Amino acid sequence: MKARKVKQLDPDGTLADNAQRVVAVRIDELYDFVPAVLNPKRVKRLHEMRIAAKRLRYVLEVTSSACFGPYALTATKRVRELQDLLGEIHDCDIQLPRVAQIRAELSADAVTELGRRAGGAADLDPALASSLPHSEDWAGLAALEHYLTVRRGLLYDRFISVWQDIERSAMRARLEYAIAERPSLTTSDAEPAEII
Repeated sequence: MKARKVKQLDPDGTLADNAQRVVAVRIDELYDFVPAVLNPKRVKRLHEMRIAAKRLRYVLEVTSSACFGPYALTATKRVRELQDLLGEIHDCDIQLPRVAQIRAELSADAVTELGRRAGGAADLDPALASSLPHSEDWAGLAALEHYLTVRRGLLYDRFISVWQDIERSAMRARLEYAIAERPSLTTSDAEPAEII
């Protein structure tokens, strides 16, 4: 997923003003994935939302404390939680097809071996199906596939819960307000430390 361009950046402007523009675009990127990601089968969109969350998180981590109001730090933590959760879902989405591919390859090997064992027989003796190559691996692969399927479902349910919590807490509106705030400098912040 290609990042959206941030327009009207001013090289002569303040870091806070430019960071506000960047964060505003990254917020829009993140929220544009809803409602698509509310469908658990939208694997690609969930992955793209993770990338959008990562971009928002990184710009907030670099700029929040120096440029924005206090809620920006809270939003950074929420976005990190969202990104991590989407990353775990993505791991399952990547591993499940790999497990299925391995099972298909082992199945093809077993069919080939069973055909070889049958030779030119008119029918297949069920005893020939015992002790096929990788027969012990089947149980492990089936268990892994079940584990990943159930884990992915649980993580997705948690994602929905986290997203609903983010929506209820009005994170977007609060973050948009926070990036418009500018922290006031105290005297100790404005003056360099004395070197002894």
